[in-house]
Amino acid sequence: MAGASDMHSLEFKLPDLGEGLTEAEIVRWLVEVGDLVVVDQPVVEVETAKAMVEVPCPYGGVVTARFGEEGAELPVGAPLLTVAVGATVSGGPAAGPGAGSEEDARVGSDERAQEGSGNVLVGYGTGAAPARRRRVQPPVRTAAAPVPPEANDAGPVVGNGHRADGPVPVISPLVRRLARENGLDLRELTGSGPDGLILRADVEYALRAAAASHARLPRSTAVPSAAAPSAPAESPLAPVTPLAPTPAESLVARVGHAPAGSPVTSAPGGTRIPLKGVRGAVADKLSRSRREIPDATCWVDADATELMRAREAMNGAGGPKISLLALLARICTAALARFPELNSTVDIEAREVVRLDHVHLGFAAQTERGLVVPVVRDAHARDAESLTAEFARLTEAARTGKLTPAELTGGTFTLNNYGVFGVDGSTPIINHPEAAMLGVGRIVPKPWVHQGELAVRQVVQLSLTFDHRVCDGGTAGGFLRHVADCVEQPAVLLRTL
Repeated sequence: MAGASDMHSLEFKLPDLGEGLTEAEIVRWLVEVGDLVVVDQPVVEVETAKAMVEVPCPYGGVVTARFGEEGAELPVGAPLLTVAVGATVSGGPAAGPGAGSEEDARVGSDERAQEGSGNVLVGYGTGAAPARRRRVQPPVRTAAAPVPPEANDAGPVVGNGHRADGPVPVISPLVRRLARENGLDLRELTGSGPDGLILRADVEYALRAAAASHARLPRSTAVPSAAAPSAPAESPLAPVTPLAPTPAESLVARVGHAPAGSPVTSAPGGTRIPLKGVRGAVADKLSRSRREIPDATCWVDADATELMRAREAMNGAGGPKISLLALLARICTAALARFPELNSTVDIEAREVVRLDHVHLGFAAQTERGLVVPVVRDAHARDAESLTAEFARLTEAARTGKLTPAELTGGTFTLNNYGVFGVDGSTPIINHPEAAMLGVGRIVPKPWVHQGELAVRQVVQLSLTFDHRVCDGGTAGGFLRHVADCVEQPAVLLRTL
């Protein structure tokens, strides 16, 4: 909580969005400085490693400051914005006849501000509809609207020693972290914010100035400075490449103003692409899977002609159409009931294999944001119609970026239909901490011996990648053989319906 002159200001920090998330990227601000907001009104759209989320503000009042530009990555607990509550709206006519009621003149009371629900995700807690936004003049200068460096030739002062003693005027922990990671002494800067507040733009300006000075020097004569150390800390936004960049190039790669997710030129030999958001989460999870899981893969070809005919008959009988993915999911759950070892996880610390009672089936979906794995809860208890509907719902949510963290976690087994990419086989990486993944290739006409004669049949390649700690090859082979039998003779499923 922070006070500002004669009004009561509340600082809203990026909340813990759950599921172990520690940071989020600002995608789009939904409010401007000076807007009037009500309790639980969404104020910013952020992208975590798992979903796009609209974050509601637990306070009602006037937005006086925003922290972070669109594309910036903020850690949990960093300030998002400040809201003035209990303050008189300034800049209007003096109070008097025709000037409006006291209720219109005031933003809200302290009591209303304290009634905020503390919501994290939209749809939980209080459900009051957001009021129509009204633009009012902010009572104080915003800390998120510094004078652009281009408009101020002098820019922030670097190396003046002005603050050898006393506190450094910095509010945002993101600004401190950015300066610390790049070896920049904040005492050497003069901020462009209110009362000399040091903003992120000031730090980035100083780093760009240092990078520009190094760029003008030959590589062999570049000398490290206070703002550009000779051995900068490794940044997750600048993966190591075979070509060692100079300190100035490292700074440019870290603080360049390219849009989020776009390549940032870092060296004559190539570009650096930030590993963040969904791409970063996928990289971390796949790397962990490769480190921890001793996986093995087996595969088999199967004649899917009868399965395709069965689906055609189902869809010809009326009612909702049944998807092929739903039928494959139904086969998966039936096979897991016979081979429960594959619906498990490994507790490394306890050195135990944990067999799971419910099947929460994940399925790989490629989106514009990258690879995501939505999860169908209790897939073992669903029929083909229910599975089809849930796959369709989650696929649409994935396409539009509206999947929630809960819909992207908690899977116990994954179905990977890579046949949509026109390939036959694959050896996929297990979705940690699961124990297995079934892969399905494309279904194509091929020569096949059927009932003793050569015929053209619809053939598919199935593969199973499994954690060798939870079972041996016999179990994995038995699972895959049962799946193939159900694909070739769907009537086998009738035994478990």
